[in-house]
Amino acid sequence: MSADTYNLERRQFLRLLGVGAGAATLAGFLPSALADEVAGQASGQAIVKGGTLFANVTPEPAGLVAGINISSPAVVISSSIFDGLVTYDAQFRPQPQLAESWEEAADGKRITFHLRKGVKWHDGTPFTSADVQYSILNVVKKTHPRGASNLAKVTDVQIPDEHTVVFILSGPAPVLWATLFGTETQIVPKHLYEGTNPLTNPWNSKPVGTGAFKFKEWVRGSHVTLERNPDYWDAGKPYLDRIIFKMIPDAGARAVALESGEIQFAANNPVPESEVARLQQNPALQLDTTGWQVPAPMFFFDFNLRRKTFQDLRVRKAFAHAIDRQGLADIVWYGLADVAQSCVPSFQQQFFKPGLPQYDFDPKKAEQLLDEAGYPRGADGVRLRINHVTEVSYGQVYLRAAEYMRQQLKNIGVEMELINLELAAMIRRLFTDYDFDTVSQWYSAYPDPQIGVTRRFWSKNIKPGTPSSNNSGYSNPEMDRIIEGIQEEGDVAKRKLLIDQMQELVQTDVPSVNLLELKFFGFYSSKLQGLRKGPLLFYSSLADAWLEP
Repeated sequence: MSADTYNLERRQFLRLLGVGAGAATLAGFLPSALADEVAGQASGQAIVKGGTLFANVTPEPAGLVAGINISSPAVVISSSIFDGLVTYDAQFRPQPQLAESWEEAADGKRITFHLRKGVKWHDGTPFTSADVQYSILNVVKKTHPRGASNLAKVTDVQIPDEHTVVFILSGPAPVLWATLFGTETQIVPKHLYEGTNPLTNPWNSKPVGTGAFKFKEWVRGSHVTLERNPDYWDAGKPYLDRIIFKMIPDAGARAVALESGEIQFAANNPVPESEVARLQQNPALQLDTTGWQVPAPMFFFDFNLRRKTFQDLRVRKAFAHAIDRQGLADIVWYGLADVAQSCVPSFQQQFFKPGLPQYDFDPKKAEQLLDEAGYPRGADGVRLRINHVTEVSYGQVYLRAAEYMRQQLKNIGVEMELINLELAAMIRRLFTDYDFDTVSQWYSAYPDPQIGVTRRFWSKNIKPGTPSSNNSGYSNPEMDRIIEGIQEEGDVAKRKLLIDQMQELVQTDVPSVNLLELKFFGFYSSKLQGLRKGPLLFYSSLADAWLEP
């Protein structure tokens, strides 16, 4: 491929992704209201330094290094502890962070990053290119549930000196530019991780990063405290003295804490969906529903395909017909969700394929399919008895969703026992022991299907012990061919056809029932200024945040 052809195709891809010159952006589908990058700065207010921000995450994470113990609450905390090679502005364009600058070869096969000098890990050890090399090759590519796909074309990482990193790629990989932020392609200290299993390294619960805040303590069941990093490379920041992430398990109590000012920043749908409209009228609080546009959460119903019952396509289709997805959106989520038509969210217009096969709510069709599959009703009216793991630790809405689906499945003769576990136990059961029949859960789709969607269906992403990977055990050579084509194809139009094929196969083979596109939300105090407003607000560092008196 000539340099001119490559650059033309890359521009076409970036335009589809919504990208500006040389970098990725989501401007193509994000609201124009996201133009302000940092709340409060445009108004010219005088920044107030010092103070403690009381925040909340739900549920309590299993670990605090988000690139290893991956979960939404871990990301919210970890983003202030770890910096990435780049950060992003409100249009999702890469901006310098640990990398001051970079150059990309015309053929797309080399990206050279020039690292910021004088950066230290929180334990005082200098940050160098060796940390980046180790993290990319030994942590991200091997243990991250999206890493093998995100970095599929990264064949090597060279470090000619302590402050230069060269990614060697097998071919152009524009998707890489949407994955280099600190909690996705996470850089960890080599001196604390080398020679260990990153998934079980004790530093995952007492992290040492390069970010604006240093880990102070984690009192299980109570709080995580971060303190200002006095040696932060961005002189003068952070403005806050500390952040205390309080664990408040009860959603009603979290609503009260927000109204009273006990907590001033709360991500992950902190209050019951039924309370959002009321709290939105409180002038002391700000509601944000756009800080999740990049993660793009998708809610789905998975089968453990290691179970013989679910290896029958008719059974999987029966479950799809038995679940009223519109009812889930309207009744359970109070309208804070849309029915999913694909594994790719519809607002990713550059990738979403309309007109896919759908499974409308049709209990009679579901019963017919179960009869054909050899599961007639018994004398007690029951066809199947199964268990179902819920994500109740993320909020009662997930339990209500499971109960809603349990009743609908009961109507077609399926008895479903609900298993409600705290987050760490749920992760172990789903992603290590594979001890479940069915599960309803959400994954982040992210701005490109290669980042957050393909991991659900790629057989090479069956990674025991890795959260948010392919826990259903779905393995289909045709799907693998398509996904690996998505990873390798440099032609934008041909790659789009492969993404279409993936969506078609998911909807016809039904390895998973795509239920909802979730509209996540968060609340924060009207006195909290300096938030990095945009599509990654709740996954961004709080380095710029400050509190009005």
